[in-house]
Amino acid sequence: MKKNILVTGGLGFIGSNFIQYTFKNKKEFQIVNLDKVTYAANIENLIDLPDSFHRHIKGDICDKETLKKLFKKFNFDYVVNFAAESHVDRSIDDPSQFINTNIIGTYSLLEVSLNHFRQGNKKDFKFIHISTDEVYGSLGKKDYFYENTPYNPSSPYSSSKASSDHLVRAWNKTYELPTIITNCSNNYGPYQFPEKLIPLMIINCLEEKKLPVYGKGKNIRDWLYVTDHCSAIMRVIEKGDIGQTYNIGGNNEIENIHIVNMICGILDNKIPRKNQKSYKELIEYVRDRPGHDFRYAINSDKIKKELEWAPEESFESGIEKTVNWYLENSKWWKKIQKNNYNQNRLGLSKI
Repeated sequence: MKKNILVTGGLGFIGSNFIQYTFKNKKEFQIVNLDKVTYAANIENLIDLPDSFHRHIKGDICDKETLKKLFKKFNFDYVVNFAAESHVDRSIDDPSQFINTNIIGTYSLLEVSLNHFRQGNKKDFKFIHISTDEVYGSLGKKDYFYENTPYNPSSPYSSSKASSDHLVRAWNKTYELPTIITNCSNNYGPYQFPEKLIPLMIINCLEEKKLPVYGKGKNIRDWLYVTDHCSAIMRVIEKGDIGQTYNIGGNNEIENIHIVNMICGILDNKIPRKNQKSYKELIEYVRDRPGHDFRYAINSDKIKKELEWAPEESFESGIEKTVNWYLENSKWWKKIQKNNYNQNRLGLSKI
């Protein structure tokens, strides 16, 4: 029997990669993709998938009536909740959409899922909530985020995700809804919207634009190739314990400025500038983001030991694949630029 998965936000970066990963590796699943098609969603990410495997429904997770109809029609085995507003700079400019989607939307999805579960149609039903390491706040130069690290979010985005995590955990403890939470480090790879650091730097290089680096570029993140993240989520779906949280990291702590220099070096070799200068000369240090967390670093021992998962990509191999993808798919990102995004900086309106 095929298993039906409700994927929310499946036209976004990680969601669409997860659906692609599932199609390639798990033929026993069928996907219903609920996505309201915001600015960062892209139907072309999944255009080649057969209708027998993937069905996109345009809709909002805040809309309980739409959710009820979908649960009744497809009798879901699993929910994987990717749907979220996710860009910190946008959350600084306008927190309202983050509150609505990330908090109210998660609540609505939990309520409809609980009613579905209580009807007893799927005894092995699981609600998988995809979250971020940003809920933990900022680290100094030492230590790591563990599953029991206290939450200390800094931005409207991370605060809204922390709130949604608390709701998911409460619905498990109070109502016994079978939930699992994953908190991942910074993802990168194909189909990432160009407002994020890595695709922004790649595209700006190709267009001979300045490469804006916040502050001194010393902020550190742990980077996770998106396909590795997808494999971890699938492992959680199949083997994860109900009520648990799993941190998913890539074991790649890197300063932002080092990432920018790496991208410049790769492109210097692949597509040298006409003036023969390095792309590094396009780097421009700009005013830092307000409330910019210094360092994120995930300890992934729990998922490695309990679920036998580990990332396959090093950052060197992953960034090479990522640069190649953006070089080979210029039509994808140029269409985004034409339609709704010109790479202007956000997150300054509150300063």
